[in-house]
Amino acid sequence: MSNFSLFFRLGIEHITDLNGIDHILFILALCLRYVFGDWKKLLVLVTAFTIGHSITLALSTLNMISVPRALTEFLIAVTIIIAAISNMFFVYREEKGFRFIYVSALLFGLIHGLGFSSMLKSMLGKGQNIIVQLLGFNLGLEVGQLIIVAVILGVSFIFVNRLRTAKRDFVLVISGAITALALEMAIQRFPY
Repeated sequence: MSNFSLFFRLGIEHITDLNGIDHILFILALCLRYVFGDWKKLLVLVTAFTIGHSITLALSTLNMISVPRALTEFLIAVTIIIAAISNMFFVYREEKGFRFIYVSALLFGLIHGLGFSSMLKSMLGKGQNIIVQLLGFNLGLEVGQLIIVAVILGVSFIFVNRLRTAKRDFVLVISGAITALALEMAIQRFPY
């Protein structure tokens, strides 16, 4: 198996692994307010997150920046809380024009990229050219992220369109649960 395909598979496994539920919760919180018809908005949102985490994933893996892992893990939990709480406000007010969520997805992506890099760094050998591995891992993360988005949209479709759950109620309940889980994570990960 080539280095690219190995790291591509590892990227998919890393983001979809239920043991690393924080990344799944963040994507869930980020995408929860959208339905299939919002695919263009969702594409911009996911692209903003991708740009953010690609930047810091590369910079951290190439040892150009370094942030303590404890701080990164705590900040990842904080990003989940903020994304979930913003969904609760969304159900009461539709944002017009430029949406803050796109900027927050980009900024939060920077933090999540630092989290992804700690796993990737542990797998790379010293002194080898890591560009192929980095590209494979990052593309694997993207495919895994798209799988998660598809599942979220599917579950949302079932509850809102088939079971006739009010979208507002669906978003509020799931966002509340995400906030509670992420708050517990943040407390456990508090770095001081």
